[in-house]
Amino acid sequence: MFSLTQFPLQFEENALSPYMSLMTMQYHHGKHLATYIKNLNDLITGTEYEALPLYEIIQKSATEPSAAKIFNNAAQVFNHDFFFRCLTKSTSEEIPQEIKKAFGNNENFFSEFKKAATGLFGSGWVWLIKDADAIKIMTTTNADTPIAHGLKPLLTLDVWEHAYYLDYQNRRADFVDAFLQKLINWKFVKENLNE
Repeated sequence: MFSLTQFPLQFEENALSPYMSLMTMQYHHGKHLATYIKNLNDLITGTEYEALPLYEIIQKSATEPSAAKIFNNAAQVFNHDFFFRCLTKSTSEEIPQEIKKAFGNNENFFSEFKKAATGLFGSGWVWLIKDADAIKIMTTTNADTPIAHGLKPLLTLDVWEHAYYLDYQNRRADFVDAFLQKLINWKFVKENLNE
C-alpha cells in the first residue's frame, strides 16, 4: 500500500528564528503538514489514487469534483513541502538573473511579490512561476496550486494565517518582508529554474 510520509526539514526547527520561531515550525511543519499527510493517506486508501505519485494525485483529482477532499489534502501536502524547501537560514545566494530580467531588478520583484502577498484576500499562496518562457507572480486561494494548471512553481510563500500568526499576529506585511529579505532559498529557486 502507498503511504506518503512526512518530509524532513532541510534545517533545524529553530534555525529560522527570529523570523520564524521554533513554535511556528513545530506547529506548521510538525502538526499542520502532518495532518494533511494523514488525511491524504486515509482518503486514498483503497482508491484509484492509492498507487499514484503525489503530482498525479493532484492533477487527476483537480478535475474531479467528487475528489475535492483528496485534491485539497494532496495539494496542501505539495504546497507545504514546496514552501519549506523555499526557506533557508542563509540567504547568501544571489537572486537569479532570469528573475531580475523578468521584473527589471530586485526591487521590482520584491515590490510585486509583496503587493500580491498582502493583497490576497483570505487564505492562500503567492507563487513565482514559469509559464512557458515567461516568469510571473500568481496567487492561489485555499489549496490551489500551479501544478494543477500545468504551470511550473519556482518559489512560494504560504500566507494562510497559520504560517505567521504566532510570530506576527495580523502583520502579514512584516512576515512577507522577513521572507523576502531573510528566508528565501535562492539555490532551490535556481534548481527549479534549471529543471
